[in-house]
Amino acid sequence: MTCAKHAFFLTVHQRGRHQHINFSSKKLIKVVRASVIPILPSLQVNDILRNDMCKTYGFIKIGEAVPDNITLKDIITTLPKKVFEIDDIKAWRSVLVSFVSYALGIWMITKAPWYLLPLAWAWTGTAVTGFFVVGHDCAHRSFSRNKLVEDIVGTLAFLPLIYPYEPWRFKHDKHHAKTNMLLEDTAWHPILKEEIDASPSLRKAIIFGYGPLRPWMSIAHWLMWHFDLRKFKPNEVGRVKISLACVFAFIMIGWPLIIYKAGIAGWIKLWFMPWLVYHFWMSTFTMVHHTAPHIPFKASDEWNAAQAQLNGTVHCNYPRWIEILCHDINVHIPHHISPRIPSYNLREAHRSLQENWGKYLNEANWNWRLMKTIMTTCHVYNKERFYFPFDKIAPEEAQPVTFLRKFMPDYA
Repeated sequence: MTCAKHAFFLTVHQRGRHQHINFSSKKLIKVVRASVIPILPSLQVNDILRNDMCKTYGFIKIGEAVPDNITLKDIITTLPKKVFEIDDIKAWRSVLVSFVSYALGIWMITKAPWYLLPLAWAWTGTAVTGFFVVGHDCAHRSFSRNKLVEDIVGTLAFLPLIYPYEPWRFKHDKHHAKTNMLLEDTAWHPILKEEIDASPSLRKAIIFGYGPLRPWMSIAHWLMWHFDLRKFKPNEVGRVKISLACVFAFIMIGWPLIIYKAGIAGWIKLWFMPWLVYHFWMSTFTMVHHTAPHIPFKASDEWNAAQAQLNGTVHCNYPRWIEILCHDINVHIPHHISPRIPSYNLREAHRSLQENWGKYLNEANWNWRLMKTIMTTCHVYNKERFYFPFDKIAPEEAQPVTFLRKFMPDYA
């Protein structure tokens, strides 16, 4: 960097070496500690600082920003054509894996002593998350060449989760079209200071929701986005009503049958607890995919599709049993490059991206430090600094966040 009037030097010490970095932006003349405030975008060009950010945030790798002249089409054309091919055997095999693993989970719940029930619930809730991924492929038209088959399978796969398929499909399509767009993205997006200032009565609820309750906030998202007909276009309402009718039919028929056979306690054991585990994964997967102190959300007039999908999406490795039961949905960068890639081809597509675009990729192993970073730092959004934690904005009400910062493990 050149230029002068406001330039200054930062010395970075690592492994016995000193490196001087010249910064020219007047806005950067502040002391920044990565553990408290995220590294600013203009610092990301330095490899040493990216390595430090990896250690601080719990990442394996933090990618460089994608140049403005690279388009999403440029990236898609480098993918092998075979990753877009639908394989009926593999698609239906994923249905079989989910069905068998879910049935096994239900059997374990009925047979497990009370002290092993949490393990049975963890397995069963993860297995039913696989049903969601099957429906997810159907919604993206990557399950079958027959759209009617996809709509039927998607609707049935979502029923044990009481998730309305068509409303979710419509809103999820918008998430892909506007990933990490500050106001328009329909998945996780940060809180603006104006929002938290404007709602003092809801401030505590927001702090809890983006702090300790964040791994279950997909429940609130499910309620807010998928049952209100006013949120859908007139040409969507008919299909939305069909999905809602299916969900309510499952509730009115399925729940009484469970209670009739197993009682209220049985309903809690067999359905409700696995459902909470599913929402843990739904929330966790979604926030890890797109939330980190260094990943920006952009206003619509500044948004760049290649940057948002390639560099604004995180690849996260989970324990292998989770990856198998959830059909590799966390191999997520290729899914955002093209949602038409079936889940069983995501790993091959990711290898291609690593070969051709590897320096732009964000990668992590799921770990406590990663979760702690998101849950205690990624709260209120600022264009220049990206994120401020709640306790920097409303310290008197942010005790839930300070509690997490103090007691959550910090292992990477």
